Amino acid sequence: MLDHHITLYWTGGPFFSGHQNKSLLHPCSVPVDSKILVEGSYLEGDSDPRAPAPKPSSVLRSKPGFRSALGVVAIISFSWEANSYGYHGDDGLLYRGQGKGETFGPTFTSGDTVGGGINYASQEFFFTKNGKLVGTVYKDVKGPLFPTISVHSQNEEVNVNFGQQPFVFDVEAFVQEERMKQQMIIEKISLPPNISHCIIRSYFLHYGYQDTLNSFDFASRSTLPPIPVVQENGINEQGDTYALRHRKILRQLIRSGELDSVFGKLRDWYPQIVQNESSTICFLLHCQKFIELVRVSDLEDAVIYARAELARFFGITTVAGLLQDCIALLAYEEPMKSPVGYLLDVSQREVVADAVNAMVLSTNPNMKDSPSYLQSYLERLLRQLAACCLERRSLHGDQGETFHLQRVLQSGNEGKR
Repeated sequence: MLDHHITLYWTGGPFFSGHQNKSLLHPCSVPVDSKILVEGSYLEGDSDPRAPAPKPSSVLRSKPGFRSALGVVAIISFSWEANSYGYHGDDGLLYRGQGKGETFGPTFTSGDTVGGGINYASQEFFFTKNGKLVGTVYKDVKGPLFPTISVHSQNEEVNVNFGQQPFVFDVEAFVQEERMKQQMIIEKISLPPNISHCIIRSYFLHYGYQDTLNSFDFASRSTLPPIPVVQENGINEQGDTYALRHRKILRQLIRSGELDSVFGKLRDWYPQIVQNESSTICFLLHCQKFIELVRVSDLEDAVIYARAELARFFGITTVAGLLQDCIALLAYEEPMKSPVGYLLDVSQREVVADAVNAMVLSTNPNMKDSPSYLQSYLERLLRQLAACCLERRSLHGDQGETFHLQRVLQSGNEGKR
């Protein structure tokens, strides 16, 4: 055996001298906020605590003459102290907050590449050797974590990779494997029969997609048993069936750009919605009418319409951004290719259609839960999912990957291809 050792830790602050030594890896004083692989480095000589900190992520390579150890620390300490974890190369033991080690993995020495990382989804530290996973240990410490390497004596040398080169350990494959494990756990969760069918059906009802709803119901008759689970699972469709035909017609008119007809229908069916000409819904409808005029290059009428219907909204801070973008359409020869070209996309029509749909639902005299007209059951479920993921991250000290619903949905679609 060789007669020296190196240790790579995660630490909560600049880490100067190690156990029985005076040399040290650069302190990594940048908090870790995502998945990390440490493949670590200290060049020979005493460390300078004023040196700039390396970026998070790293693997440890020891030169001849070393016994090594890799670890994690949450405060300025070694793996023998509280809130610290270390995988030691001389004995292969794992040390966590005390001087007695636990059986963990193989020893490592010169020529080996050792890594350490944090799996925030499972709240575990993991260690690797030569590109293979050695093992994991539960992370029961909170607060910022910092990777740190210590060596036994002066003039020892290690090379650290903080991500400037490809890691020996395949981090992305590890992440995908962990995501698959999570997905398998989720898929094993028992749900009431037909619950997903009811949630999707309520979405079509809520937004007035009557034709799509009819097709969905027709297709479901041959694939799903008639199990009455609507009330059982807290989904009440009564509110979403209100004015379904009217909401379907209004959405179709908006999607086809027929805003004059929309105003006419609203005045006939729901005059209270457009009674206040300075309301937000009237603003959205007038903006969309202006946008439709720009779409067909009727710029002269667009200017006249803006002076007649949009001028009253100048000075209202809550709508200033959208109003400014609408007027800016006139400044471009090709407005579709301009920075405000998003207004000419069909998605903007959907935004207005959704707003009108919500306003019609709000006129339902039997609506007990007033905010419910703004979102479908599916959207409320997804908002709850996002809130739970954010709360879970907060409980873990705001460490780890930030939850983004759109990214999760996209990754799910990519996995099915």
